[in-house]
Amino acid sequence: MTVQIIRPGREHLAGYVAALERGWSADNVRGLLATREELAAIAEDADGFLSRLDDPQAKGGPLKAPDGTLMERLPGYRRWIWDGDFAGSVGFRWSKDGGPLPAHVLGHIGYAVPPWMAGRGYASFALGEVLKDARARGLAFVELTTDPDNAASQRVIEKNGGRMVERFVKPAVYGGGESLRWRIEL
Repeated sequence: MTVQIIRPGREHLAGYVAALERGWSADNVRGLLATREELAAIAEDADGFLSRLDDPQAKGGPLKAPDGTLMERLPGYRRWIWDGDFAGSVGFRWSKDGGPLPAHVLGHIGYAVPPWMAGRGYASFALGEVLKDARARGLAFVELTTDPDNAASQRVIEKNGGRMVERFVKPAVYGGGESLRWRIEL
């Protein structure tokens, strides 16, 4: 089977749960805490969990930052990378008016591939697919952030036409520390 980006459904949930149970998390800030929260949400209401992954009108309530602060929800969605089984996650969010992201949002697109699936080009493929949607929504560009030592993620962005635009310090709510902001012109 070839790799594809899918809207998560019940038929895909077992693969996602298996990745979480192996200790993987798409959340690079909250890590295992986010993993436990997602496993609990799935156990409590799997269909509700799946429906919350797709919110292009930002109808869900506010989001909780890693420090517990409530922040405005943006329109967005999460898709899964699928090659016959769960192979990663990619998320896309945008401002309601198509303008710049609010200061509390570090980027438009985030992606994560479990270590046992790394090196297959899946993240590059997923980013490229989401860029098609960003263009269709009329965005002029998207921004992404990486840690300075995350060379693999930086290569993914560069393969998709990204360039580094600044070094900055992440807000304390995201743990502070140096980060790199990347831009892909659409």
